Amino acid sequence: MPINFAALVPHPPLAIPTIAKDKAELVKSTVNSLEILAEDIYHAQLDTIIIISGHGQILDNAFSINHSPELNIDLTSFGDLTKYNTLKNNIGLSYQIREYVETKLPLNLYSEENLDYGSSIPLYYLTANLPKVKIIPINIASLNYEKHVQLGEYIKEICFRSTDKVGIIASADLSHRLTEDAQAGFSEQGKVFDNLIIDSLKNRKMNQIINIDPELVKEAGTCGLRSLLVLIGIIQNMNYEAEILSYEQPIGVGYLTVNFKLK
Repeated sequence: MPINFAALVPHPPLAIPTIAKDKAELVKSTVNSLEILAEDIYHAQLDTIIIISGHGQILDNAFSINHSPELNIDLTSFGDLTKYNTLKNNIGLSYQIREYVETKLPLNLYSEENLDYGSSIPLYYLTANLPKVKIIPINIASLNYEKHVQLGEYIKEICFRSTDKVGIIASADLSHRLTEDAQAGFSEQGKVFDNLIIDSLKNRKMNQIINIDPELVKEAGTCGLRSLLVLIGIIQNMNYEAEILSYEQPIGVGYLTVNFKLK
């Protein structure tokens, strides 16, 4: 099976030891989950990870694929000047995705060696046991929800033509408004949003997410819905079981980690 792995992961800066320092316990469950996924990736012996991020280059009217041959985990925006391992881009598969998608959806190519933090934080863990795995970074857009699902469907078609063992990672935080002291402020709709996402994933009710009320999304203050919608487009017609590895909200942001066990 060309797609051998799929997961939804958050990107809390506190998951990085050099950033968290004495606050690492706040996201212990998330870190444990990322380490479990890293082991699963190792056992799957993936050739390529496609990571979908809601940060970095986000355009109003086009999706973006990063074609830089070399990719660096970059956390300098959080004061972390550590030089991490350089990762390689799967340029060949990336071009195949580009050639197929650009005739159907607006798509932009760019080249940036430093990955955005939505990609960097998960890849810090997920490539730890398989440092030679190749990466394809894809950025969401401000396009509608349907087009994000379509992008996922097109990515799946190309992956199923490939001989690579491919893993799909959607990097997505849930509501940023879960507690009174949340940086984005509090909203009762934050919990409603997070519960809807968790219930929908556990029970394979993907249409509840695809058709979610945009006002609920806006009120919840999430950065992750569109990344998740691309992942849904990829896996929705596949046979899988959604395993919720962890959910926590230590600083008013919902951090959900899900392993979609493909069968």
